[in-house]
Amino acid sequence: MNQLINSNGQVNLGFFESSPERINFEDFDLRNNMDNPITGLRKKMGFNQFQFIGLTGNDFILGVAIVSLKWVSNCFIYVYQPSTKTFKEYSWLKPLSMGFSTSNQPNGGTWSFKSGKNQVIIKAESGKRTLDLKVGTELSANVNIDETNQYNPLPVCCRAGYNGWVFTQKSTALDFTGDVIWQGNKIDSSEMLASVDWSCGYMRRETFWLWSSLSCKTADGTKIGFNLAAGVNETSDTENGLWINNELIKLDRARFTFDRRDRNSSWQVSTSDGLIDLRFEPEGERKEKINAGFIASNFTQLFGRFYGTIKDKMGKEHKIEGATGFCEDHFAKW
Repeated sequence: MNQLINSNGQVNLGFFESSPERINFEDFDLRNNMDNPITGLRKKMGFNQFQFIGLTGNDFILGVAIVSLKWVSNCFIYVYQPSTKTFKEYSWLKPLSMGFSTSNQPNGGTWSFKSGKNQVIIKAESGKRTLDLKVGTELSANVNIDETNQYNPLPVCCRAGYNGWVFTQKSTALDFTGDVIWQGNKIDSSEMLASVDWSCGYMRRETFWLWSSLSCKTADGTKIGFNLAAGVNETSDTENGLWINNELIKLDRARFTFDRRDRNSSWQVSTSDGLIDLRFEPEGERKEKINAGFIASNFTQLFGRFYGTIKDKMGKEHKIEGATGFCEDHFAKW
């Protein structure tokens, strides 16, 4: 499929064997609740995009996001090193996407952000996704994420509310090469893995989601990753997937149990098909609250360790014993 929107202006929905080459949102026949067309600036400004890349290993976590909401855009980066309990975050908020650029190709094109001496460039082409970032003299990364013929992302498009839709492409447990320099020290990335979350669409005006992601190697060297979400992208399909040695296994509904009064206490993360049964122990968080009238966000992304079992489609159990990953609780109005 070359494009997401067909010749009649309607969106293709469901789980795809391969991602569309281009998200041609400008061809979508967007209408309001009374079936009247929405065009021009209002249509353009209603289209949101974000891309998140996570690099995780036993003793280092790097999270990088570019979020384009048209009226206001955000880039954030954070680093966590468990052995030293060091956490550092950087965040930039810009009106009208100043300093930002994005692409409508899930597996092509360039996303970038620049503010002074700080920059992030994410480029996808020819079976690889490169992350090139620099934050002053404290943090830099230049890595190539492997997206060759063993690349099996989970691309899905679901309805969002009465009028919209969300396309998302998830991938976890990806090999990468390159350098990460943190506070003058080169990070040992030989056992680290990458995950990518690429999303866009005409999202619900007010929405929320719970999300979790893991990329790790077990004691016997098996590569395992998953992407789980609840509260969003669940109209007929889900974005829940499990990767074992690059093979994608589609998962059923995700369940998250946690205390909103204390998000840093234990979470239970599972799926209704019984393939995922894990406990998540947070070790830190990146959070932000924005209440700017027509735009609001209550965002908490936690990083920590997972414990429990994951089963493959044949029922074989894989023990997860302290692998690092993410959980997230997010309310948004945009």
